[in-house]
Amino acid sequence: MPINIILHEPEIPANTGNIGRTCVATGSVLHLIEPLGFQLTEKNIKRAGLDYWDKLDVRRYIDYRQFLELNNNPRIYMATTKAHRIYSEVSYEENAYIMFGKESAGIPEEILVDNEETCIRIPMFKDIRSLNLSNSVAIVLYEALRQQGFGSLQTEGELHRLSWNR
Repeated sequence: MPINIILHEPEIPANTGNIGRTCVATGSVLHLIEPLGFQLTEKNIKRAGLDYWDKLDVRRYIDYRQFLELNNNPRIYMATTKAHRIYSEVSYEENAYIMFGKESAGIPEEILVDNEETCIRIPMFKDIRSLNLSNSVAIVLYEALRQQGFGSLQTEGELHRLSWNR
């Protein structure tokens, strides 16, 4: 079962493109909750996703309520700098849903207060407002995948011209 990455009202096309590429690389589903700060046809999003965008399982929703309805009110881990728990302190289910907010404001507090027990954070120095959105997605997504043994992902690589001395 794939991990589900949710972007709540993303604003920067390059971040969404990078996240889309990460989702393709990990077999994850990308859920986009509108309004978006860009058009999905913009060249910036395709450039960041390179030639992988057509391989992405991406789903769009008009708002958070529609997302909940169409996905049967899933348990959602909400990445926010306001959380009490660290992202690595929770156990992610096989088809976990992990939500990230828009770059300028994060997930609305109206959503966070109803989901305090599933709010998670990435540790950082106090004076730093937040990390880049695509970096944050990669950090939390790969922790969830690590907990699941990386599933069917390739965990070893080969050199192109030479071979490893084993």
